[in-house]
Amino acid sequence: MRNPWADGPEYITQCPIQPGGSYTYRFTMEDQEGTLWWHAHSRWLRATVYGALIIRPPLSSPHYPFPVIPKREITLLLGEWWDRNPMDVLNLAQFTGAAPNISDAFTINGQPGDLYRCSSQETLRFLVGSGEIVLLRVINSALNQELFFGVANHKLTVVAADASYTKPFSTNVIMLGPGQTTDVLLTADQPPAHYYMAAHAYNSANAAFDNTTTTAILKYKDASCVTLQAKSQARAIPAQLPGFNDTATAAAFTAQMKSPSKVKVPLEIDENLFFTVGLGLFNCPTPNTQRCQGPNGTRFTASINNVSFVFPKQNSIMQAYYQGTPTGVFTTDFPPTPPVTFDYTGNVSRGLWQPTRGTKAYKLKFNSQVQIILQDTSIVTTENHPMHLHGYEFYVVGTGVGNFNPNTDTSSFNLIDPPRRNTIGTPPGGWVAIRFVANNPGAWLMHCHIDSHIFWGLAMVFLVENGEGHLQSVQSPPLDLPQC
Repeated sequence: MRNPWADGPEYITQCPIQPGGSYTYRFTMEDQEGTLWWHAHSRWLRATVYGALIIRPPLSSPHYPFPVIPKREITLLLGEWWDRNPMDVLNLAQFTGAAPNISDAFTINGQPGDLYRCSSQETLRFLVGSGEIVLLRVINSALNQELFFGVANHKLTVVAADASYTKPFSTNVIMLGPGQTTDVLLTADQPPAHYYMAAHAYNSANAAFDNTTTTAILKYKDASCVTLQAKSQARAIPAQLPGFNDTATAAAFTAQMKSPSKVKVPLEIDENLFFTVGLGLFNCPTPNTQRCQGPNGTRFTASINNVSFVFPKQNSIMQAYYQGTPTGVFTTDFPPTPPVTFDYTGNVSRGLWQPTRGTKAYKLKFNSQVQIILQDTSIVTTENHPMHLHGYEFYVVGTGVGNFNPNTDTSSFNLIDPPRRNTIGTPPGGWVAIRFVANNPGAWLMHCHIDSHIFWGLAMVFLVENGEGHLQSVQSPPLDLPQC
């Protein structure tokens, strides 16, 4: 809170830490507990620079609000791996304008698992005793891929997401977009054996994707030993995951998320924003050249409200805002609604496929109550875009397919016990509604957590103004803030 200097996105709240340099992030945990994570926020360094950030309940209330207390906890970071340097993959895509090469593997805590070449000896094994209840903290750290996750023959009881407790519900599989976390309880109630924990892609777009499966093994303590030389399929009971394009299962899982009890949802909306999110194409003066390898000789892009975000290069937005020197760094004219109204999820005219470039922010008064409708578009392809808002948690009050209709869809909003998240997907060809109170001053990035979409421009910035007095104002920048 009040400390965007510890947030991290390059050229948004700070300039990047230079090679050989250092910067200490100092921040206070306030009213949060559960599973979060940390990661690099500079180009594609996030591919390998990440880890879990677990906040345990305070000593004043040492217990989790679960129906049962877990015997042990296991943290699972789902990642994505390229056989090449990920920065080279990004640089090639930036040069050609084509989509970046897909990953070669997924990982669990850095290990691909049994189903890939040369990796079975390092497959992770987690020991459990019969009858034990285990808390699995699952984090999707993958760079560009939403993932289904499940454990063979075991039910999962969801109890938290994005460091907010949920009303418990049982499921065979969970779906996480990049940036999302989900806590589940697992009861070791099956015959002693080896069971695969597995994750593979949920691919909601008409696009190439990594169709491999990463695995770890849940091993019962009293299960018979299985040799490393045995065939992979014989070593553990396989997990049954949904099909790669099973949007119905993904949507049904997300729809079950609710807060444990009634919450205080903003009701008197001060800022009613409508954001179209999706891909696009930049036309090239000379198509089919080396730098125009996208569809039909174009370059891929992405945008919110037809603005493809351009990251500054000389100063961060937060520093320029704090110093009162925005000229040449950013403007505050980000549109609250699309510049043109159209059939967002229908057959969109090619004349609307090319956005404009800009480094635009939207100003919010301190303590204003904000509603954002995030509307997916069918430009290039419909897709589930996991949208992440820095500096805030928000309530997900509604979702639906097709174009949002304020006259009919608002009446179905859940204003009683909606889930609290920090990252939420836009249903493919649909919309999602979120609400929050702008009580955290500073410059805060909102972006799709699929990193190939960030560098294409699927991002914007909120500038939340100071309130009254010290406790409603941004802290002074630290002395070791990286220089631009």
